[in-house]
Amino acid sequence: MRERWFGATGRRVPEVALEGQIDVTGALVLDSVDADALRKAHDEGQPVVVRAHTADEVKAVLARPEVAAALVTDPALLELDLTELTYG
Repeated sequence: MRERWFGATGRRVPEVALEGQIDVTGALVLDSVDADALRKAHDEGQPVVVRAHTADEVKAVLARPEVAAALVTDPALLELDLTELTYG
């Protein structure tokens, strides 16, 4: 399982996680990528998680280095091969 830093908390979290399975207390939780909100939160060290519903959404969310995790509701999205999805 690949992990990412959870903002400036010093904690690492799975880059794709089922909603409700990781503690997102203190994080900015978005329903879609908002570049201005991402930049502001990142500058302040605040963790950012974004909800994703499809493989393409997961890919787009994780393309942003400011994002700590993509939150999904479909367990099948936990099994994505992101390297294959990104590079073919």
